[in-house]
Amino acid sequence: MTTVLIADDQPLQRFGFRMLLESQDDMTVLDEAANGTEAVRKVADLRPDVVLMDVRMPGMDGIEATRRITASGDRTRVLILTTFDLDEYAYAGLRAGASGFLVKDAQPEDLLSGIRAVASGDAVVAPGLTRRLLDAYVHHLPAGTPEAAAPDPRLAALTDRELEILTVLGKGWTNTEIATRLHLAESTVKTHVGRVLAKTGSRDRVQAVICAYETGLVQP
Repeated sequence: MTTVLIADDQPLQRFGFRMLLESQDDMTVLDEAANGTEAVRKVADLRPDVVLMDVRMPGMDGIEATRRITASGDRTRVLILTTFDLDEYAYAGLRAGASGFLVKDAQPEDLLSGIRAVASGDAVVAPGLTRRLLDAYVHHLPAGTPEAAAPDPRLAALTDRELEILTVLGKGWTNTEIATRLHLAESTVKTHVGRVLAKTGSRDRVQAVICAYETGLVQP
């Protein structure tokens, strides 16, 4: 059973999400939050698998709430809900530690599959969309970051092969593409990806792609 906390300042929006989620046999809504402060507190108390996090809320917004939730080291994963596809809030949310984002007008089945993906440790943003996302995201990175000027400690433990895997992840390659182009078994690719995530401290594939950009392995 996947447990969910809904964080949105619109009561009608929360009601709609709750009705959809509770129509599923494998999901349950633990509670709701009307702002970021409530979301952070309720995550600490209830430890849901997934938070559906709106961005624009009074008081503490969804970005800061996401940052605090992911910084706590808890297993809860955050799925950012944004009004416009690929807006600046989506990038800020991903950098704050969210496992992905969805637009609020997504189809119900997309929202449900997104929640399931996040709960299982995958990223909501499909690998095929990763490059489009990051091409836009990278323009929001500060120019001349320290990571670009000096070796990044997140890369220190990676083997040459793992560095190669992280680089092509940053280019938006799927596991199948990596296996084909690098002449590896897909099971081997999955093992390498798992090790890259663990060694770089990336919560999921999207965070690994961001790491590849921030450390300079992939250039815009």
